[in-house]
Amino acid sequence: MLLKTIHNFKSIFSKMDDPRSDINKLHRLDDILLIGIISVICAADTWKDMETYARAKEDFLRSFLDLPNGIPSDDTFNRVFSSIDPEQFESCFMGWVSGLADLTDGEVIPIDGKTLRGSRSNGKKSPFHMVSAWASDNNMVLGQVKVCEKSNEITAIPKLLELIAIKDCVITIDAMGCQEHIAKTNVGQGADYILAVKDNQKRLHRDIEDEFRFGKAIGTHIHDDLGHGRIETRSCSVINTFDFIENTDKWTKLKSIIKIESIREFKNSARSKETATRYYISSLENSAEAFQKMIRLHWGIENKLHWVLDVAFSEDASRKRAGNAAQNFSILSKIALNLLRQDKQTKQGLKGKRLKAAYDNNYMTKILGIKV
Repeated sequence: MLLKTIHNFKSIFSKMDDPRSDINKLHRLDDILLIGIISVICAADTWKDMETYARAKEDFLRSFLDLPNGIPSDDTFNRVFSSIDPEQFESCFMGWVSGLADLTDGEVIPIDGKTLRGSRSNGKKSPFHMVSAWASDNNMVLGQVKVCEKSNEITAIPKLLELIAIKDCVITIDAMGCQEHIAKTNVGQGADYILAVKDNQKRLHRDIEDEFRFGKAIGTHIHDDLGHGRIETRSCSVINTFDFIENTDKWTKLKSIIKIESIREFKNSARSKETATRYYISSLENSAEAFQKMIRLHWGIENKLHWVLDVAFSEDASRKRAGNAAQNFSILSKIALNLLRQDKQTKQGLKGKRLKAAYDNNYMTKILGIKV
């Protein structure tokens, strides 16, 4: 099973162009890529960590890798991952994920951006951002696209939607992605959408407020959530007959508008209660309860991806800035995260799983074979 999995990896990532000159090329590109993936699974956060892991586990690695000239140095890992084409690497990553994920009809796929804070270097106005797609039921990253500024997410989101298989899924995006062409791209790819609406769409936002002020909600669902020292009550209301919204035809297949009103009350705290109202548009015609659940699932990309990348993979602390290093290391982290998430039996957090994989070759083999 392990050799079959390694063969699949090599087959997919063999499409990568090798940026190195043939002169003094000591190590195979596929060996370097696989050591990179395996070492990041095993808690490597730096190029030196990659070399240290590989030297300690050379016998294990030789059981399925060629390594004709031994273990690459940390400088070799740095040079290769700083120079390989990140778009090719992302394309191979998404090709690999497509064979791993089993998307179900109606699966919620949140899309959101995250800043790689450590990627900022002298001469750059800001660090770059990664826009990622998260499969809620499969509990894995489907793909990512780099943008240089947060505002560029508007152009990056349609590109990401076209790169991943989203047919019959529900795409959720925050207010940055509430754009007519993004709604159209979703529908064109065979998916439905739920888009948050804020003041970046002032006319639409105002019309939705009027609709809920003067119209009639077709349904309401209330959910109470207790935990973390607070009680949160979320009320979801839905309208799908529009009397006060102008130019609805601009939004492809628009069928519903949604309002979420939340009240947070804090136990054993001097903090007063917090209230918030959020609005959404959707191509779905669904119950308030269903919308409540799907909108709640959107935050999974923050809790299960972005937060985990910072806490378990120390992404914000990384200072990889040379060439394409930060972007390509981000892909390595997401490959590692996807594989570790497939282990449903080991009752440990991701940090614990990474250390266990580093110490235990049998567990590492199971992670690679996705049979735990």
